[in-house]
Amino acid sequence: MIRFLINIAISLITAAVGLLVTSWILPDFHIDAAGFIVAVLVFTIAQAILAPFIFNLARQYASAILGGIGLVSTFVALLIASLFPNGIRVDGIVTWVLATLIMWIITALGTWLLGLWWLKGRVQERRANA
Repeated sequence: MIRFLINIAISLITAAVGLLVTSWILPDFHIDAAGFIVAVLVFTIAQAILAPFIFNLARQYASAILGGIGLVSTFVALLIASLFPNGIRVDGIVTWVLATLIMWIITALGTWLLGLWWLKGRVQERRANA
């Protein structure tokens, strides 16, 4: 249960950082301050649901694209988050592509780095208790 909650927290943090960085880098990627929390929650939930679903579809029907599953699920999660009012707005195809890449990189690296940091803390805690 604790691992599940930690994974949720990491996903929320990386989504928030990803959306903020993306909005700072790309002038055509807009986040409304009032809808920021909604955008983070929708993106995180969509990503959590879509990644395994899209992976299973690709594995079954198009195994050649398995490496791009993270990008596809990130794009679809951004698309879903953009459907909610007062959240994010993306103008232009190039911005969609770049936003997908930036969000994918930040969420993937963030999840990996925060997971390592948390794991390192747990290992040190266990050594101290042993």
